[in-house]
Amino acid sequence: MKHARTAGGVRGGEIPRSETIAYHDIAVRRALRASFMCLMIVCASTWAAPGVVRFQDLNTAFGLSLWQGDSLWTANERDVGKQLGWPEESRTTTLASYRVYAKEDMRVLGARPYSLALYAEKGRVTQISMVFANSGDRCRLKQFERDTQAIEAALKPLLGEPTQTFFGQTRKIRYKVRRWNWKGHAILLETPENYVGVRVVPAELADREGRAEVIAYQQLRDTLSQRVKKRENGDVLITEIPMVDQGPKGYCAPATWERYLRYIGIQADMYVLALAGQTQAGGGTSANVMFESVEALARRNGRRFEQLNLALTVSNLAKYIDKGFPLMWGVFFDPGVDKRISARSKERLTVTDWKAWPEKLKDARNVSKVGPKMLRMPDSPGGEVSNGHIRMIVGYNAKTGEIAISDSWGKHFEERWATAEEARAMTQHETAFWNVRW
Repeated sequence: MKHARTAGGVRGGEIPRSETIAYHDIAVRRALRASFMCLMIVCASTWAAPGVVRFQDLNTAFGLSLWQGDSLWTANERDVGKQLGWPEESRTTTLASYRVYAKEDMRVLGARPYSLALYAEKGRVTQISMVFANSGDRCRLKQFERDTQAIEAALKPLLGEPTQTFFGQTRKIRYKVRRWNWKGHAILLETPENYVGVRVVPAELADREGRAEVIAYQQLRDTLSQRVKKRENGDVLITEIPMVDQGPKGYCAPATWERYLRYIGIQADMYVLALAGQTQAGGGTSANVMFESVEALARRNGRRFEQLNLALTVSNLAKYIDKGFPLMWGVFFDPGVDKRISARSKERLTVTDWKAWPEKLKDARNVSKVGPKMLRMPDSPGGEVSNGHIRMIVGYNAKTGEIAISDSWGKHFEERWATAEEARAMTQHETAFWNVRW
């Protein structure tokens, strides 16, 4: 007897075995499909679709807890600094930075970093700078190659092949970079002749090759004048200058120039300035080469610097300090003199009788006790002085005849006070001053 079949199935007897298997397979497939869809829904928060790079993946590749979400630029900079465990280096009303000089066993992107820095403005991260092998550490060419290969090996599996572009604002600090993009971030691998670096910047900044938006002349001038503070004891002091710790390499000139440039709204990096200025470990910067690099960078950002011929007197300094312009200052460094300045500056914090204070400065005004033989040492053939140092003049006190000096050695050296006589004795020469040209 034949079976009659309807559109809905089989009627009048047993289903043939072949059809039973077919229906069984369909049921299994439907069950598996339903189970898979449920599993995808449940696990959506922890699974990423193929080809999608999560911020956790980048953190793993970097070996750092850098990202807290999909945008580094909207994260609170204090939270990011705390998450990274990098010490706060500087803080002003608007600017902040964090910096760590890495230990030998630390690895980032599979390579050993030397300096790691985070820059921030108005509570938000603006840039991450990482320096690996560099000529300041007398690294060999093979180390440059190893670091470059390690960094590429960490990023390519996640972000693919990089594009080739340029970054940097002047001839000496403009270079080809390998660029990866991720959700508004540009990750730049910099490999000029003298260092290997990685920079994380907003994509739009990378699109402009690092050129920042220029602040209007009058707006900047008004801002700087508001940073001058006057104290009851007669101190006139420029505030809001970011601190940069020159670190173990003794990069005093690059660090101090970075401070000045950031003070007037130009993004700068101590390590890049050092290498552009041919600075070696332990210092040894050519002042002329460094100034050429800084001047070119300033022009690119709508500013000009000038070298001054200046007799160091309180009245001459006041012309600049009163407008909010610190002075870059080339000096001969004497450890004994510096210790006396530090001790006296500490005592100065406790002074209550300011009329009696000038009497305590008599010995410091006696230039014969400053040690001129130690302060005057011959220049080297390369143009740098054997005990040369760069610091800033950031204030004065006309009543006491003192000037405020600032060194790039950390927060404890932001403000110290020397007599004008000490300052003149340690000045390299009358043209050892640099300032923004207005």
